Amino acid sequence: MSAATALFYHSLAVLHAPAYRTANAGALRQDWPRIPLPATRAALLASAELGQQVAALLDSERPVAGVSSGELRSELRPIAILSVVGGGQINPDAGDLDLTVGWGYAGRGGITMPAKGRVVERAVSDAEHCPELGLNPGGATLDIYLNDKVYWRNVPPVVWAYTIGGYQVLKKWLSYRERTLLGRGLSVAEAREVQAIARRIAALLLMGAQLDTNYQAVAAETYPQ
Repeated sequence: MSAATALFYHSLAVLHAPAYRTANAGALRQDWPRIPLPATRAALLASAELGQQVAALLDSERPVAGVSSGELRSELRPIAILSVVGGGQINPDAGDLDLTVGWGYAGRGGITMPAKGRVVERAVSDAEHCPELGLNPGGATLDIYLNDKVYWRNVPPVVWAYTIGGYQVLKKWLSYRERTLLGRGLSVAEAREVQAIARRIAALLLMGAQLDTNYQAVAAETYPQ
């Protein structure tokens, strides 16, 4: 790995560490964050390796073992399951994959604007228990509705709230695909893509402790200026 490539992925790892984002919230708001440089090449490469994992999760077109390909990680398996109210089969030809609960609308100049949609909070089931994602007994998870019949079951609140560039990722995706804007219902592949995105976000959030450990180690021993 070249030095430039290593620096890029190291920066990506640090920027996604929750501890770094908390400690540097002001600088991030001003778009002028400072990235600590590891004191050794070994530390740089170790950080860059984590950054490569982050990059893979952020790239929706890149398969990630255990997340979007191969045997799914057990903690990700219950997330964003496409479900039918009361049970039954999904029939795309009958409009079951149409987004019709107000996820987006055409604003001034035809700009798509996000709207409220339909999000239902409910208690976490035993099968959905995942403390690392805030899914604890007695806690809450979310069901995200396409329409009155079909929904994605069990989207952890931290996954639903996840933002990139100030935009709520899943909600933004849905806002462009309201039937009145898209002119059609979702394809089966598109409906599954929401599940895939939710699982990628969850996997990224589950890296938080590892990313924090890496950031704190780098910050404790930086390259001399």
